[in-house]
Amino acid sequence: MRRKTVVLSISALVIISGSFYGFNEYTRKNKDLVSVSPDVQISATDLIQKFETDETSANKTFLGRKDFIVAVTGQVKEINRDENGYYSIVLGDVNNMSSVRCSMDSLHQQDARDLTKGATVSIKGAFTGFNKDDLLGSDVILNRCVINKNN
Repeated sequence: MRRKTVVLSISALVIISGSFYGFNEYTRKNKDLVSVSPDVQISATDLIQKFETDETSANKTFLGRKDFIVAVTGQVKEINRDENGYYSIVLGDVNNMSSVRCSMDSLHQQDARDLTKGATVSIKGAFTGFNKDDLLGSDVILNRCVINKNN
């Protein structure tokens, strides 16, 4: 009988702990990147070149940690707005097909409206990946982006 009580107690503890962890993860909010210091500051052309030259090494650097924040500076190639009103900014050399694609944070959409094509801007974002395409140009992907006003 004592063994059954211990097993039930441990099971209840595991269930309660798991439920608490699950609730915290479900309600967790992302940090606003306006106040976060970037892990690295780099130009858009240098960032693209790092991946195109040695993707394996660049992935070890940029994908090695959770929420690796990059401050990237470059020329605005495009300003895209989807059907829901969310902006994405494309940075890079206008003579090169490759670019850095920055999906703006939902709380900072208004900052993207003020940008103009051809302007130089610094944007902070969470690095999420690299899409290689030799034919159409490769893309470095940043999410939850904000305009870096502290560059």
